[in-house]
Amino acid sequence: MKAARAHLARGLLLVFIAALALQLFFLGRIALMTIVDPQSTTFQRSEVWRLLTEKHQILWAQQWVDESRISANLKRAVIASEDAGFAEHSGVEWDALEKAWERNQKAEARVEKINEQIDKRVQKAVAAGKPVAAVKVPVHAQPKIVGGSTITQQLAKNLFLGSERSLLRKGQEFVVTFMLEALLSKQRILEIYLNSVEWGEGVFGAEAAARHYFHVGAHGLGAMQAAQLAVMLPAPKRFEKRPGSAYVVGRASTVAARMGGVELP
Repeated sequence: MKAARAHLARGLLLVFIAALALQLFFLGRIALMTIVDPQSTTFQRSEVWRLLTEKHQILWAQQWVDESRISANLKRAVIASEDAGFAEHSGVEWDALEKAWERNQKAEARVEKINEQIDKRVQKAVAAGKPVAAVKVPVHAQPKIVGGSTITQQLAKNLFLGSERSLLRKGQEFVVTFMLEALLSKQRILEIYLNSVEWGEGVFGAEAAARHYFHVGAHGLGAMQAAQLAVMLPAPKRFEKRPGSAYVVGRASTVAARMGGVELP
């Protein structure tokens, strides 16, 4: 029994040391970002691998530009669309997270009910003697998950973490978020975010996005152009197919109307 307890204690100590080393690694990387621009993010590297394995080529556009060369319109649009309290919060908007969790719970409950109805119809058809192969089974619905993440949280996830959903990954996201807020200024966080966020397949950063969609540099984006780019951020691969769609333009008008009240850090 003593040997088992000692073995367990050693195992827990090793896990603790490994976890601490990982946090120190993240802390060191973030501290370096005060003076060095990050060359890539975990998300970008995963995209490179995906493009290489799925399409056997890497079509990539990204060019780092200093904060001073990014239009104030884009900064205001992204904050208005993604994180209205960016200048004031300490990294996490707890109220927004709670509301997102409640909405997701309701969405999952609705989808579960729909899927149960689908399964009952299929079972009824089979029970009536219809061959299984002849039963047309509708595709099960998937809940539309919404997020309550701040710009800092999104940056934390893109820089270091994967896209899987788990309590452990979310906890690590919080830790990295607070490290970013503690070590970097709001201006630096926004600069890194705007230079590394995805705006389409293989299109990363404000400069590449501005040139790809509007044929101007990031410094030359007008209010509506910036608002359209901001609207694309939650689902860039979907919106890049129709960047001028009625939905994108309509949402962009709403974002543009809010931009005047945005406080830049």
